[in-house]
Amino acid sequence: MSGLADQQAALVAALTSGGAVPAGIDGARFEAARVALLRKRAGEVARQWPMLAAGHGTRWKLTFAEWAATRPSQGSLRDGWDLARDLAARDALPAVAAVELAEREVAWHYNGRNAPSSRRGPALRATGGAVAVQLSGRVWTLRRPS
Repeated sequence: MSGLADQQAALVAALTSGGAVPAGIDGARFEAARVALLRKRAGEVARQWPMLAAGHGTRWKLTFAEWAATRPSQGSLRDGWDLARDLAARDALPAVAAVELAEREVAWHYNGRNAPSSRRGPALRATGGAVAVQLSGRVWTLRRPS
């Protein structure tokens, strides 16, 4: 039984983390399943991060798939957050997504490893030209990118 479990684990790892196609698996069907899973993840992330997706327009699914191809899902909220931070670090974050990221960063604490948690005290964050402040549980955007 552990042989089957090991094969299943290898298949899941290959589909979700960019691993090699396991022996005995049809390459074309594997690739179709991998692409379908990446598209599904892109749609889920777009629901959590609508401005991140909108900022990429028709290239959203491709942009997400390129980034996510070797990364197992951490959930749509965290996947979007990690992608937005990665794009911001490369100065490639669309302006509307910069506002969305700044507002999330000011309202929530996320260290990239653990689940996000709400901030309790005041906070100020600047991301990609957007500046947001959180006081008493309310978030205001002070400056938007031009």
